[in-house]
Parts: sequence; C-alpha cells; structure tokens
Amino acid sequence: MDSEPLNIAYIGIGSNEGDRLANIKNAISMISNLDDCIVKKVSSIYETLPFGKIDQQNFYNAVIKIRTEISVKDLFIALKEIENKIGRIQREKWGPREIDLDILLYNDLIISDEIITLPHKGLIYRDFVLVPLIEIEQEIIHPVFNKKLSEFIDLLETRNIINKFSESQLLEETDFDK
Repeated sequence: MDSEPLNIAYIGIGSNEGDRLANIKNAISMISNLDDCIVKKVSSIYETLPFGKIDQQNFYNAVIKIRTEISVKDLFIALKEIENKIGRIQREKWGPREIDLDILLYNDLIISDEIITLPHKGLIYRDFVLVPLIEIEQEIIHPVFNKKLSEFIDLLETRNIINKFSESQLLEETDFDK
C-alpha cells in the first residue's frame, strides 16, 4: 500500500467456544491480512459473563481499530468469511460462538438496513464493548448521540466484565507463536 487507508473502523471480537484466545488472535491476524486493511490498535482481552443467554461458558472480548479502504458492506462480508474460516457454527441468538466479529463504528457512518446497523445497536449497552473501545480510543464520540462513549459507562444497567487479562496472563494461557 502506498498511502495509509482513509477509513477508520472499530471491530468487536468475542469468543466462548474452543480455544478462545487462539480464536481472537487468528481473527485479528486474518483481519490484518485483508487487502487495504491495517490494524492500528488492539485492546486488552476481557473475560466476560455471557450476554443474553447466560447458561454458557464465559466470553473473551476485545476491540480493534483498523484503517481500511474496504467499504463497510465489503468489510461486513469479509468478517463473516473470517468467522466461517475460524469455524463459527450458527446457533441460537446470543448462543455460544467460536468467534464473533462485529463492526461497531465505521467513520461517523449512521446506517440501518437489512445487512448492518451502524453504530452497532448494542454498543452503548455492553460494557464488554464500551470498555475495550474506550481503552484504545478515549475521546471517541457516538455519531448518533454526539456524546463521548465514556459517558455511557455509568448508565449501564448490567456489568458483564469479570476480568481484564494482563499480557503475562495471556502468554501463560496460549502460545502466541503458533
């Protein structure tokens, strides 16, 4: 790539089936290998209680910031392909998943159609999305409400984060050189 891509997107990543850390690492690697896509920042990984359907294993969640020339719809399609490659099995809503990749924000785009809603409709209601997003971008503004995302933290009705992993904890749990 001759110049840095112009579009900024934030992607939420979650896994609670199989090797959760490896699934997240593989997803980030595959996203970074997309044409015209550069991973700029990666949040810490957070262990979280399941959202919605609670009788399942805890999730590991993270958020990444990318710069890309990929259109929002093509990025959505590419992320679904990555989920399939990692082995995501479609189950019931809010059920277990090997990997879940959600576009949270794409520039200041506000859209809602049969394929995608931006900003992501659950963004301001889920600490496991807000906290890692704010970790990598403290001043980010919600394009619909024109407020800093950090202002939504105190309004949360539920808290799902139970642990933030340090880098040394992650290295103990998985081999990142695979």
